[in-house]
Amino acid sequence: MQIALEKFARLGYHQTKISDIVQEAGVAQGTFYWHFKSKEAIALEIIETGKEQLLQVIAQGYRQDPGDIADMVKASEALFHRLFNFAAENRHLMEILLMGNGADQTIRKRISATRNAMEQAFRRNIERAIELQMLPEGIEVELRAALLMSMCDGLLSRWLFGSEDIHSKVAEASAQQLASELANFEFYGLLGKI
Repeated sequence: MQIALEKFARLGYHQTKISDIVQEAGVAQGTFYWHFKSKEAIALEIIETGKEQLLQVIAQGYRQDPGDIADMVKASEALFHRLFNFAAENRHLMEILLMGNGADQTIRKRISATRNAMEQAFRRNIERAIELQMLPEGIEVELRAALLMSMCDGLLSRWLFGSEDIHSKVAEASAQQLASELANFEFYGLLGKI
């Protein structure tokens, strides 16, 4: 699966052949088909496994106890730090999830479902903060979760795969720096902490 993941990320889904995967793995093509019905099946398995891992990373950030705004910023920063570390350690997976790499419709749907599940996880975290009375009842949870997911998507894409010309400062930042900036932006916006 790791070899297939790397090939899909590097070459693209359509350009990757099963024969390339098994040759690098040092196994017969029949061995591949013993485990996976098709190239699509292994791609779907890779995405599903990655989705579960991503959701576990986000779930670690769920609020357990009430706190003040400083606690919320610190908790968000820790969550984003874990997310950015995961992304850096799983760059090929993130390339598939964020860039698509020319996958067919079935694969694109699974990628979309993964991203939607991530957004739902952020949504649950916001809802939990409302339950703990850390955020006001009337906020637009769906909109906030979409904004948060969009910021994560955009920042991860630029950090891992951005253009050297216009994203050099982002690419040079550490996971901790990005997590801190994102958490502060999440709560304080463009003006920053006043």
